[in-house]
Amino acid sequence: MTSIRPRPATITDIAKRAGVSTATVSYVLNDTPGARIPEATRSRVRSVADELGYVPHASARSLRTGSSDLVLYVQMDVVQGPLASRFLHDLSRGLRELGYTLMQYGPERSRGVKAARSWAGMRPSAVIAGDDRLTPAGIELLRKADIRVIAVGTSSGRAKELGVSTLTMDHHGLGEIAGRHLVERGCRDIASVVPGQDVLRQMGERRLAGVRSGAGVAEESGSGAGVGSGTGSEVTVRRHDMDWTPESAAELVGTWLEEGLPDGVFGYNDEFSGLLLGALVDAGVRVPEQVALVGADDVMLCQMLRPRLTSVRMESEDPEATARRIVDAVRGRAEVHLSPWTPVLVQRET
Repeated sequence: MTSIRPRPATITDIAKRAGVSTATVSYVLNDTPGARIPEATRSRVRSVADELGYVPHASARSLRTGSSDLVLYVQMDVVQGPLASRFLHDLSRGLRELGYTLMQYGPERSRGVKAARSWAGMRPSAVIAGDDRLTPAGIELLRKADIRVIAVGTSSGRAKELGVSTLTMDHHGLGEIAGRHLVERGCRDIASVVPGQDVLRQMGERRLAGVRSGAGVAEESGSGAGVGSGTGSEVTVRRHDMDWTPESAAELVGTWLEEGLPDGVFGYNDEFSGLLLGALVDAGVRVPEQVALVGADDVMLCQMLRPRLTSVRMESEDPEATARRIVDAVRGRAEVHLSPWTPVLVQRET
């Protein structure tokens, strides 16, 4: 015995059931301005549409109108943190109020033309994607399909070369605030953690550069550490790679105990810093008496830990303002460069 899958209702089905033309159905369901249709007819058409479970086809509507209300956000191939989740939630709401829908897509590992083809197939008005997923050929394919490209994490120089809009976080400024804070509280041997995972490593390296800048340290050529004069005495900033696991944190703390314990640590973000705090406490190291510790993002975890974690919070601008600028880029076919977060130190106990 075979079952026949029901066919989705169309405007033709609605027209037949309501006893009107398909044009009338289209005018009613799309609230077409200037269409002189009696209210009784409008009510009948909407009632039949609800009865049949009619849902408009987004792709068909895009083909008919020549435009799309879809903004496609291509997720990065990493676990999404609270900061990103909150930003996307607020951005989705802001775009919805302007008549657009934010759709999160992925993660997938394809890039360049292959990825661009799959994105373009959904006929969005704009694609927001990480720099690592974009190539000149892929961007050109999207441009020919009249799809705006907003690159995440792209440098200003590369953005100018590719001719794309950008959405960036000031990772350097975040690290700079952390480095300056550690030096001001007397730290002279600072360890800065860089995640081992590919996607996060680039962000970690920008934060490391910021820590060095905030500590008044110049990076030595070919060296993993920087040396400089912070507030009258020598300051060093050393890089340490770490994976997001308790084992990797314990291994790194073991290395510090063997080679020399830093007096200040920037842990890349709050999750990495939380793992390090646990490993330091397990090893009998007192925080902050022996080692000061700073995280980033200021998630709820900071207040759950003991001692409570000092962190650098990224304060976001009004999400409606960000949404408006994205819509302006779509409608005006213009480039926009968005950096809607400002780093702010939140000092606690570590």
